[in-house]
Amino acid sequence: MPRTPAKPTTGGRLATALRAVALFGGALVFLFPFYYMFVGSLQAEPDTSPAGAFPTSGLTLDNYRDINARVDLLGSLVNSGIFTGGVIACTVVFGILAGYALARLRFRGRGTLFALVLLVQVIPFQLLLIPLYVLIVRGYGLADSYLGMILPFAINTTAVFVFRQFFLQLPDELFAAARVDGAGELRVLWSVALPLVRPALLTVVLLTFIGPWNEFLWPFLVTKQADMQPLAVSLANYISNVAARAANPYGAVLAGACVLAAPAVGLFLAFQKHFVSTDIGSGVKG
Repeated sequence: MPRTPAKPTTGGRLATALRAVALFGGALVFLFPFYYMFVGSLQAEPDTSPAGAFPTSGLTLDNYRDINARVDLLGSLVNSGIFTGGVIACTVVFGILAGYALARLRFRGRGTLFALVLLVQVIPFQLLLIPLYVLIVRGYGLADSYLGMILPFAINTTAVFVFRQFFLQLPDELFAAARVDGAGELRVLWSVALPLVRPALLTVVLLTFIGPWNEFLWPFLVTKQADMQPLAVSLANYISNVAARAANPYGAVLAGACVLAAPAVGLFLAFQKHFVSTDIGSGVKG
């Protein structure tokens, strides 16, 4: 006879309720800055007091119109999209190839090469700014170009590490069976490995997206033309040069920040469930 599920005790219900309250409070603390940024972008007059977080009137879209009149939001978003898309594409392609080689191919010096990959992660990017600027801007002449912005971020050692760890988790029998059937390494990578590392792929895309999308320093150095600058650089220039003459610079800056943050928030909300999913079990039967 089927067993009747045990009823939760009073202590268990209390612990569950306290856990739910704690999680709800943590979510409110995490989301409040986003809420305050959005509300501030809709206020006609700046109000930095606690009451300004809960306005009852005076909400308007004038701040968005003002920032768009002084900064080409659409053009800057396109620049940010091209810059970020190029970085993501390069990161995924090179990360998959390097991660697969370090995880599944046997060659001399593989361990040393992986140690160098880990070592690169501890080198601050700011330490490389001057040699990169000399090489890319003066040596290659790639100032004010998308390629000049993308090249320093084309290979991400964190992505290589993530893909390597996922490839190592895949069963050896899958690769052995594919090689017995006569598949080459590229065929094995495309048909066997890639379909099973979708969680890693989405994780790398989302984590890589945040970096170039919010990147300021390098695009600021290599782009002098306003029509080539990503949104983060355009907003910084607005704060430095134009904000003092705006009717509500505080609200306009928050409006630009909302536009900058919206794609990142949307991507995380759309793909959050894929962080914990895995299809490895579907490749092994029996």
